[in-house]
Amino acid sequence: MRTAEILEELPRLSKQDREVIRLKLADLDGDGWDDADDPLSDADKALIKARFEAYERDPSSAIPWEQCDEVIKRRLGE
Repeated sequence: MRTAEILEELPRLSKQDREVIRLKLADLDGDGWDDADDPLSDADKALIKARFEAYERDPSSAIPWEQCDEVIKRRLGE
């Protein structure tokens, strides 16, 4: 399948299917969010790590992305 065909098909996919594709692309591209050129400070990385660990200890403490997105948009005035 050519790139143009893939791009044409993307809007027809369900949100869940697009998420599967996003995750697969991220997997193929590696986990470059934590590389030497990353703009995150050591403190930022430590905070992210701590939050992941807290989530793993108590997954029920997390909120769904949709709720998080609403909070962010409200705070940004969007």
